[in-house]
Amino acid sequence: MKDIPPLSHIPAFEAAARFESFVRAAKALGITSTAVSQHVRALEDWLGTSLFIRKARGVQLTRQGQQFASSCHIAIREIKDAAARVSPQKTKRKVSLACQPSVVSLWLTNRLPDFMERYPEVQVSIVYPFGATTPEEVGADLLIRHGKTPEQSAEKLLSAATRPTCAKSYLEKTGPFASPDALMGARLLHDETEDAWRSWFRKHGLELSGDSAPVFGDFNLLISSIQAGHGIGLCPTSLIENDISTGNLVVLSEDAADTDKYYWLIGAHTLSSDAELMRQWLRDQVPA
Repeated sequence: MKDIPPLSHIPAFEAAARFESFVRAAKALGITSTAVSQHVRALEDWLGTSLFIRKARGVQLTRQGQQFASSCHIAIREIKDAAARVSPQKTKRKVSLACQPSVVSLWLTNRLPDFMERYPEVQVSIVYPFGATTPEEVGADLLIRHGKTPEQSAEKLLSAATRPTCAKSYLEKTGPFASPDALMGARLLHDETEDAWRSWFRKHGLELSGDSAPVFGDFNLLISSIQAGHGIGLCPTSLIENDISTGNLVVLSEDAADTDKYYWLIGAHTLSSDAELMRQWLRDQVPA
């Protein structure tokens, strides 16, 4: 079929178009960026037109590239859906979500049974994000990412603002902590660095003195220490609503740090109908 371009070039082009980056496309496909570039160049030669504008910091689709990419996205999605319908090995409906362990253990786990009850025919796979900025980088349909506004299309799911929090047992033993000055004398626990606490105290005109309080490399480790009554940490209160409502954890101040950060929900460029179901379900878990 001489009127159809070599299909071996299409996956590389489609990935490069999604990311507008040969490097990120290569990472997603498990090949080299040189190979991606060669596939795209061969496709451009066959079509007789440029699909990308090459820049020093990446690539940008041309008008013709945008038109061709749109058709490729649709075609690949239709092929995937068709394969799932006809293959006995693909009959199970699956959705994959890349998510930080702390979001899973503190927020998602208690809610997930509701999705399973509503959609028992859909199997959910939870995977590590490994620092991914898009779901495609880890082969997922959806990604919940922590941070400031991402470059790609994303929607706010939860606030990541942090507030001084401790276990009820620690408060009863060493409190009260009625002011920022009182917190200066408490055992402060740190998430990755001391920077968050330093910033919080500076907002109140105080300077954090050097201490030997532990620094945890992962929020799951930090929250475990806080729950055990070992000290006070800055916690994203949106993730620990259950512990707060039951009284196991106590928020000591409504003055928040990291107010410019959120947990963002990001979807892959093309989503199956089941992935769309889960994306809407995740939205519904957050009060309007």
